[in-house]
Amino acid sequence: MEISINGETREIAAGITVADLLRELELQPKYLAVERNLQLIPRGDHATCTLEPNDQLEIVTLVGGG
Repeated sequence: MEISINGETREIAAGITVADLLRELELQPKYLAVERNLQLIPRGDHATCTLEPNDQLEIVTLVGGG
């Protein structure tokens, strides 16, 4: 199925969760925020949030600094 990640179209398997996608992309959930269709997905919900066709995801890396 097709979704959008940070404005780029990507094909993913049906039934994949946010946590599965982050593993596939080799991203550490501890250091990022995920928004799905303009709603923030809490880190604790990544494993149960199943992606749907045409979902729009924004994945933002958290950066510390001073």
